[in-house]
Amino acid sequence: MLLFNFCKKKINIFFFLVTGLFCGIILGSMFAVWHDLPQIRLLETFIPSSITRIYSADKVLLAELFVEKREPVKLTEMPFFLREALIVTEDRKFYQHPGIDIKGIFRAAIKDIVALKFVEGASTITQQLAKTLFLTNKKTLYRKIREVALAFQLERRYTKDEILELYLNQVYFGSGAHGAASAARVFFDKSVKDLTLAESALIAGMPKAPSVYSPFVNRGLAIKRKNIVLRQMLITGKIDQKTYETAVNEPLLFNSRIKKPVKAPFFVQYVVKIMEKKLGPSMLYKGGLVINTTLSFDLQKAAEKAVVSGLLTISQRMEKNNIETVDLEGALISIDVVTGGILAMVGGKNFGKSPFNRAVTAKRQPGSAFKPILYAYAIEHGFSQNSLILDAPVGFKGANNGKDWEPKNYSGNYEGDITLRRALSFSKNIPAVRLIEMLGPSPVARFARTLGLKSTILPNLSLALGTSEVTLLNLTSAYAVFANKGNRISPFAVDEVAGSEGRIIWKKKLEKQIVMSRANAAVITDMLQGVIKEGTGKKARLIGRPLAGKTGTTTECGDALFVGYSPDMATGVWVGRDRHGTLGKFETGAKAALPIWIELMEYALADKPFQYFDIPDTVILVDVDFATGGLKTGKSSEFFKGMFIKGTEPGE
Repeated sequence: MLLFNFCKKKINIFFFLVTGLFCGIILGSMFAVWHDLPQIRLLETFIPSSITRIYSADKVLLAELFVEKREPVKLTEMPFFLREALIVTEDRKFYQHPGIDIKGIFRAAIKDIVALKFVEGASTITQQLAKTLFLTNKKTLYRKIREVALAFQLERRYTKDEILELYLNQVYFGSGAHGAASAARVFFDKSVKDLTLAESALIAGMPKAPSVYSPFVNRGLAIKRKNIVLRQMLITGKIDQKTYETAVNEPLLFNSRIKKPVKAPFFVQYVVKIMEKKLGPSMLYKGGLVINTTLSFDLQKAAEKAVVSGLLTISQRMEKNNIETVDLEGALISIDVVTGGILAMVGGKNFGKSPFNRAVTAKRQPGSAFKPILYAYAIEHGFSQNSLILDAPVGFKGANNGKDWEPKNYSGNYEGDITLRRALSFSKNIPAVRLIEMLGPSPVARFARTLGLKSTILPNLSLALGTSEVTLLNLTSAYAVFANKGNRISPFAVDEVAGSEGRIIWKKKLEKQIVMSRANAAVITDMLQGVIKEGTGKKARLIGRPLAGKTGTTTECGDALFVGYSPDMATGVWVGRDRHGTLGKFETGAKAALPIWIELMEYALADKPFQYFDIPDTVILVDVDFATGGLKTGKSSEFFKGMFIKGTEPGE
C-alpha cells in the first residue's frame, strides 16, 4: 500500500509538471504570436483566384479547376439545420468554450505522447477557422500553439455567430468548394438557403476529410457520413425520430459537377485527389497552376470507346440469358512500362452516373490473372518453363477454414505431367496449386508485394487461384515489371506542376527498384507470350505483334480480366458487376475482357514500329517438345520455341 501511494504521488507530480510545462509553452508562444487580426470586412472580401488547368501529355486541356466567385452569405440566410449539423459534428461545445477545448487538448496530447506522433486532433470550430485563414496543414507543435493563440484572438474580437459565419464562408468542403454557398452549388446546384436537412448533413460532415467524403470521390462513403451526422443530431435532440428517418431515406440529387466538359473524368478525378494531398486545396483551386499529366488523350479516347463497346456486347449476351445488367461495369488501365506513367484510365462506363473509379479504387479477385506472379517466383527459384508438374486431382485436408479443399480445373479435364509453360498457357488450376504448395504461400505473397501489389495478400494455397483482392492498377503495374526487365516502377499520373509564373513547383521523381533478374523477367515474358500463341489468349494473335498476357476468371464468372503487355505498354482490363454476381456462363476473361484489350492494343500499336521483347545475352532459345518438356525430336507432334537461362536448357 505504501508503494502504491508512493507511485501514485510520483505520477501526480509528473502529470502536474507535464501539464505546467505544456501550459507554459502555450502561454509563451501565445505572447510570441499575439498580434492584430484582419477585420471581418477584410476576411469577407473576395480575392480573385486564378484557374488551374490540367493537361494531357499531348497538350490537350482536360479540365479547369477554380473556385466560383460568390458573395459571402449571412448566417441568418443559411439553413438552421446546416448550422446545427456542423456544430454537432465538429464542435458540440462551440457556444460554451473560449475558443479551445481544454479537456480535448489534453486528451489528444496524451495520446500523441504515447504514440510519439500526431494521432488525434482536438480542434474547435474557432481553431479550424484560425488554421484556414492564417496557417498551413502541416502538423507541428508550433503550428498547433499558434492555432490556439489565434483562436483566442478570434474569440476576443468576434461573437460566436460571427465566427460561425466566417467558418461557413471560408472552410473547405471538398471538390473545389470553399464555403457552404459554394458547396451547395457544386454538389447540389442550388442556393445554400434551399438546402434540405439531408443535404445540410452531407455538407456538414465533409470538413473532417473533404477529399475522402466528397460525393464526387466516393458517393457511398459520403452518404454513410451524412447518416452519421443525422444520427448525432438525433442523439443530441436536434431532430426527432421521424425527421431523422425521413432525412436518412431522402434521395439526394447530386449536381453533374461538370460545368465545362471534363475530358477523361476518372483520370482527372484521380489527379485532383493526389494533388489535393500534395499541394493543398487552396493552392490547387486558386493557384493558377498548370498540371502536366502522363495521359495520352488519343489513347484515352480509344480506351473509353473499347470499354463502352465491349460492355454493350456483354450486356446483350447477359440479357439473352436473363441476367441483370444494370450494375455491369468495366475498367481499363494502361501504363508506360519504362516510366510508369499512366497512359489511359477508364474507371467505369459512365462517370456522370457513377464516379467510383474501378481501375484504381475497387479491389476484386484477379482469378488466374494472379498465376504469372506465382510462376515468376518459381522461375526466380530454379524452375524452368519446361519443368514438369502433375495435373491430376488433388485434395487438401482442412485447407478451407478447417474443411477439406479439392480444387478443380476450369476445363474439367486433366493431362498428367505437363510443363509449366503449358500449365500457364491453358490456365490449369491444379498445377498452380501444386506449385504454390511446393514453394510455400508466404514467400509467394511476399514476392507479390515486392512486385507492387499493395493490398492484403493472404498466404494460403488458394492464393494460386487469385483469391486475394487487388486493384487493377496494382495488378497491371506488377505485369509491367516483366516487360521492364525486372524493374518495378511505381505508376504515376502527374509529371510536373508549374506555378502561375511558369516556374516548376513540383516534379515527379521516378521510383525504380530491381525486383527480379532481367533474365528471369525475359523467361516469364516468353511464357506469357505462350498464353497468346497457343493458350487462352490466342484471340490476340490477330494483332500480329509480340504480346504477352494472361486471362483471369473468378468463381462462377463473377469477374473477367485480361492483363498483358507489349514491349512498351502494359494494359489491364476488368469486367464485372458492382454488386458481384455472375456475368453469365462461359463469360471468362478470354470472352469478356480480352476483346476490349485487343481493341485498345491494336489501336495503340497500329502506328508504332515493330518491336520485340527483351532477349538478354544470358538466355538461349530452344525448340521444346510440348508434351515431354525435352528437346524437339522427329517424333514431336507439338513443340514451342522456349527461352531458357544458359545452362538450364533441356539436353539431348
